[in-house]
Amino acid sequence: MSQGSNLREYVSHNPPGATFFLCLLALAFSFIVLSSYSYSHSLPNPDIEQDWNTLLLSFSKFHLCEKENASSPAHTSPIAPLQTIQEKDKKTSINATSSSVTDLHLHVPLTVTSSSPSGTLKDIVLYTTLTAKQLKLGGYKELVSLALGILPEDSEHICLTIRAPTHILPANPLPPECFASESNIPRIPVEVTNQLPASSQTCYSMHFKKDPSLTVMLTLEEQGVAVKHLVEVSVSLLGVCLILCIAPIHWTHFTIQALPTSLASHNSCVDLVCKQAHLS
Repeated sequence: MSQGSNLREYVSHNPPGATFFLCLLALAFSFIVLSSYSYSHSLPNPDIEQDWNTLLLSFSKFHLCEKENASSPAHTSPIAPLQTIQEKDKKTSINATSSSVTDLHLHVPLTVTSSSPSGTLKDIVLYTTLTAKQLKLGGYKELVSLALGILPEDSEHICLTIRAPTHILPANPLPPECFASESNIPRIPVEVTNQLPASSQTCYSMHFKKDPSLTVMLTLEEQGVAVKHLVEVSVSLLGVCLILCIAPIHWTHFTIQALPTSLASHNSCVDLVCKQAHLS
């Protein structure tokens, strides 16, 4: 009996074992393909939960509505001092001496549209304050001050001014810098809402386009370690598949070799019994 027929017979009589073998083989080849892809492509770092793309995406889900009782918006600072804001609410205050504050002026891929047909989006600055929890940052009650400077020459980007505690801001890579808005540009205070109000209040919606350059990627060293582990797992699985493939062939061969010896022993026993019966 050939080895091929032995293997076919084993498969036909052991469908669970054959299914397990095919699953291991498919998993091994999947890891090989994944390691090849990981070797030739840059991969995002799975340990980084928050980057500038996720922050901007969280911010773009809100609507910004003009405050109805805002007074002298053109002469109001777009970014109020963080400590002054926090003193108004002691529950959300933080110790400014124990946490440094960062001011950034960033050129980000956000577009702004107005709910009012007559609303102009040229040469204005919208500013507001949110909590770190609303932006899904690492903090909880820390306040983040934001100002959106509309760029008339660039409809796909805005100049975002952000002031927040340094430890809750995403790590590099940072968006490119932009120049701070001029002091004579109208500054409009807005409040954050999840849904557009039914009133005639002017609101602004934001649209975000993900920028791949803002995603934190694996370093070459980290990527090499990941590929090495994938290859090691693939080789181990292929080794198990090889053992499962060879084992039934050798087991059948061993059984065939042992069969003549068993038959000869059986015949000897039969002859001995017959002789004893004849003598008696």
